[in-house]
Amino acid sequence: MEAEMSWYYCISLLSFFLLILTLSKLFLRKRRQCNNVPPGPPSFPIIGHLHLLKEPLHKRLQQLSHKYGHIFSLKLGYRSVVVISSPSAFEECFTTNDVVFANRPRFLVGKHLNYNFTTVGTAPYGPLWRNLRRITTLEIFSRGRLNMFLNIRQEEVKLLVKDLYQRSSPSSSKVEMKSRFSELSFNIIMRMVTNKRYFGAEVQNNEQAKHFRDIIRELSELSGASNPGDFLPILQWIDFQQIEKKMLKLQESMDEVLQSLIDDCRNKCRESQTEHKVAGRDTIIDSMLSMQEEEPEYYTDEIIKGIVLILLMAGTDTSAVTMEWAMSLLLNHPEVLRKARVELDNFVGQDRLVDESDLPKLTYIQAIVNETLRLFPAVPLLSPHESSAECSIGGYYVPSNTMLLVNAWAIHRDPELWDDPTSFKPERFEGLEADTYKLKLIPFGMGRRGCPGAGLANRVVTLALGALIQCFDWDKVSQDLEDMTEGSGLTMPKAKPLEAMCRAREKMTKILKEL
Repeated sequence: MEAEMSWYYCISLLSFFLLILTLSKLFLRKRRQCNNVPPGPPSFPIIGHLHLLKEPLHKRLQQLSHKYGHIFSLKLGYRSVVVISSPSAFEECFTTNDVVFANRPRFLVGKHLNYNFTTVGTAPYGPLWRNLRRITTLEIFSRGRLNMFLNIRQEEVKLLVKDLYQRSSPSSSKVEMKSRFSELSFNIIMRMVTNKRYFGAEVQNNEQAKHFRDIIRELSELSGASNPGDFLPILQWIDFQQIEKKMLKLQESMDEVLQSLIDDCRNKCRESQTEHKVAGRDTIIDSMLSMQEEEPEYYTDEIIKGIVLILLMAGTDTSAVTMEWAMSLLLNHPEVLRKARVELDNFVGQDRLVDESDLPKLTYIQAIVNETLRLFPAVPLLSPHESSAECSIGGYYVPSNTMLLVNAWAIHRDPELWDDPTSFKPERFEGLEADTYKLKLIPFGMGRRGCPGAGLANRVVTLALGALIQCFDWDKVSQDLEDMTEGSGLTMPKAKPLEAMCRAREKMTKILKEL
């Protein structure tokens, strides 16, 4: 009996020492890891580094990176954040650690204005997101689907050119371009979605169209506004600045409008079912409703509304902003504008309007678009990611549930990566394969959650830019350079909307009259 008790005590004592040893190793490991987190500035209790953040945020984060390195950490309220601004760190995040950073932070806008985190932009990484990504990639942004909507893009660009010709013929006229670019990109997306135009003379006084435009404008403002409650929960509990109340009210109006779009398409399909079987379902909502018939429990109206919402939010303002920056840069660099026009005259001529089949040959205009995206990316800070597990970036320890911010604007202007980085030089992209600069030029992100609409955006921007250069002579309103100050907002708009002097080119008059 005593021998058995002795063995029992020995085993218990040994187990106790093993437990202590294991816990000690874990403690030391965590301590070493915590000592190896990315560096960062001193912080205050509770608010962390929130007091350091100033607009424009991408420039402020670039300043901090100059002091603390291309990988540094911040504490924004209760959220841990890592900011990166180097191609090597970017590549590590979205290759080696791509699955780890495939989540999005849960913000209030995702809950109330993105159908409780069920849109492709806000859904957590998992089966739902994978299916949403598959739908957007195959059913909306595949080469076949984009070709199917080719006529829409070309018709809307022709309407833009026609409107400018009517306003700038026979003499040069001052035209405001910001609203025209917004209308172009918005009408392209809405015609893809429902085959309806929501901007233009024919719908100017349409109350339904006006209501829809107002909702989208408010949606952009609320989505782009910073919400302190996302970082300090106590402000969310008391609904600081009544942000949640505004979101809930907007969500109700937005849902009603999006549901009406679906119901209209559904009713038209029922009324002309035979015609649809012959002609096919050619709008995006039609395609979604077709899938809903096969799997109604999965392709719900809410999922369809979420897809339409993301198309509107991600596919309109970004393209419009890029076109406005590109034209502003061309006005300040007339020698680039002349070179682009020579390319168009050589490869397209003056007896027809440029179309998408010409774009592969217009390498200089493509270089202009790339250089615009480098200097003025529509999303200077890529959409935030969040780590689902602990990982390593550049040798630094990053805990799980850490928010990742990629400063694309800083990478695009890094003098170690680009020669004369703040100058507008489209020639830097001439003759280069896309792989040459894929980690240095990252306006659409990379990896699993990279933007699937990059192909559509490039087609719209390049086609519109080509048509404007081909058809018109452009000049600044005054002798001063165009103001390139950046405004505030999610998509980095110009602080001063673009106005320019526009005159139809004499050699293109015949074509313009026929539009």
